Amino acid sequence: MPTCLTIAGSDSSGGAGIQADLKTMLANRVYAMSVIAALTAQNTTGVDTIYDVDASFVASQMDSVFTDIYPMAVKIGMVSQKEVILSISGKLKQYHARNIVVDPVMVATSGAKLISDEAIDTLKENLFPLASVLTPNIPEAEVLSGLKINNEEEMLTAAKYIGDHYHCAVLLKGGHQINDANDLLYKEGNYQWFKGKRINNNNTHGTGCTLSSAIASYLARGENLENAVKKAKDYISGALAAMLDLGQGQGPMDHGYVLDKKD
Repeated sequence: MPTCLTIAGSDSSGGAGIQADLKTMLANRVYAMSVIAALTAQNTTGVDTIYDVDASFVASQMDSVFTDIYPMAVKIGMVSQKEVILSISGKLKQYHARNIVVDPVMVATSGAKLISDEAIDTLKENLFPLASVLTPNIPEAEVLSGLKINNEEEMLTAAKYIGDHYHCAVLLKGGHQINDANDLLYKEGNYQWFKGKRINNNNTHGTGCTLSSAIASYLARGENLENAVKKAKDYISGALAAMLDLGQGQGPMDHGYVLDKKD
């Protein structure tokens, strides 16, 4: 069975973070494992508290995973402290991890800040160079590139800057009033657009976590990056189209909608 590891923060409401990652990986038929890098008290209305996990304990979790059930792909989500990021990057190099999908989580869907300023520089210097692909949204790509992104042409420019600067592929996620969730993949000087299905659903809590985890799942299953992105987008479209409606804010998606389908 393909194996996949998520390194991220815990979401107590289950819609994003580690919980969304595990649900997504199971739904996409890989064996999911987790390293918890932070704890959050949050729900569909926002993040109340963040409790950081000690870097040495993060390293111990990674040792336990890699020395027993080696992951064929690794998804990295919210890592908010410099020491934790250094610990993660060191272990990824030690164990020669492959198929690394980094979702540079900086701001929650609700607008709450999730990462320290110091940690952003550490991500850039130590983690991004190890990535197979980065999956920033528009606000995150603006932070990483230093460019304003107001249209698809500026998405092209920012994706190229980020990809060339960090020497990895970049999936720049659309939306944010620029397009109907059309995502742009920049890889080795080539561009490819992935058209999104317009779904009238405001319950989008955890969409970034879910997409990056689905990509990692398909990379673990042996797909190339282009196919992994396509299949991951199909999965997330289905999860949104299921129209789950929970919570008083931006609710979660139905990660398990595929369980209702027959092969």
